[in-house]
Amino acid sequence: MRLMTFLFAILVASPVFADPLPSWNDTASKARIVAFVEDVTDPAAETFVPEEARIAVFDNDGTLWSEQPVYFQFLYAIDRLREKAEADPSILTSDVLRAAAAGDIRGAMAGGNEGLLDIVNVSHSGLSVDAFDTDVRAWLAAARHPTSGLPYTGMTYQPMLELLSYLRDEGFTTYIVSGGGVHFMRAFAADAYTIPPWQVIGSAGHTRYDVVNGEPILMKDPGIAFIDDGPGKPAGIDAKIGVRPIFVGGNSDGDFQMLEWATSGAGPRFGMIVHHTDADREFAYDRQSAVGRLDRALDEAEARDWLVVDMARDWSRVWSGQP
Repeated sequence: MRLMTFLFAILVASPVFADPLPSWNDTASKARIVAFVEDVTDPAAETFVPEEARIAVFDNDGTLWSEQPVYFQFLYAIDRLREKAEADPSILTSDVLRAAAAGDIRGAMAGGNEGLLDIVNVSHSGLSVDAFDTDVRAWLAAARHPTSGLPYTGMTYQPMLELLSYLRDEGFTTYIVSGGGVHFMRAFAADAYTIPPWQVIGSAGHTRYDVVNGEPILMKDPGIAFIDDGPGKPAGIDAKIGVRPIFVGGNSDGDFQMLEWATSGAGPRFGMIVHHTDADREFAYDRQSAVGRLDRALDEAEARDWLVVDMARDWSRVWSGQP
């Protein structure tokens, strides 16, 4: 009896027997992820990678949380632009800005990337970095997604949260490398993903040091200093991390160069693409989407040995805010 009790206690207490990815179905995708992690963490294996080199980077929009019908930061920008315009209508100097202030998302997106940057410039500037952080946190606490009704942080992907945790448990350091604004993502990354601010790389506007009423502050000024998308992603990784990651997760052609660069290095490498195939539980889109377009990376994934995660097939659960 004592032996049976002892064995039961070991089984219950030991994390070895727990599935690190419970929201992943038992498909080839899950098996491939686990096999890679085991290969690079086994000191006896030729594929062993020391902890200091176990760097994993992930896109955010469409990879760690949803991005439809438009990027969540864009919805924040529209809300803040509307508030600013009510106080000072003269800031609406273009059709794109007027459409955004009126809540016309289609009209706001008609200006393409230049129009989107104009909206971000006007809505995100003129306040301190600390005030911006506070404002983003307040917006995330109150705002709800227009179709799901969930808070935006409830639309993080549960399987990806598990993957981040699994990698960290196995000695990886996890980073966000995404096209979203760095200050916007830093406002929630620690709470949502357990990724600290200094491990978040994103697009950045101009930041200016000032002293106001005797208090040193950093101000957010208009203009774009760095766009962390496409070829900007590997450049950002090199500038902020200084080493080539061995694990990369993305979901769109904006992640192509990051995937290409990281997986072309020597030694074990893992590239992963989240393919949005689940119209019932989330959204289904790829080649024709104006947001998160996945075309070239999807075509070349097999030849480059990148894992394409089929959301409908590989995930038993999607959003962290829903069962």
